[in-house]
Amino acid sequence: MEQQLTKWQLAILRFERKWWNQASAKEQAIRDELGYSPVRYYQLLNQLLDNPAALAADPTTVKRLRRIRESRARTRAA
Repeated sequence: MEQQLTKWQLAILRFERKWWNQASAKEQAIRDELGYSPVRYYQLLNQLLDNPAALAADPTTVKRLRRIRESRARTRAA
């Protein structure tokens, strides 16, 4: 049976879809729009990126964020 995303997981994906190319105050928007601290938001986002249901729900956003995460991990390892 395929796992369904919660409304909060879907909200995180929608938020990332619209914020990926904006250079404004993302941390404040996380607090205002989602009610999470930035630290908690990024914890949830990273968990979500490993969820196959998230990939099925929004493959473009999830793949883009996975590439960014992998690039940052390679940079830290170097």
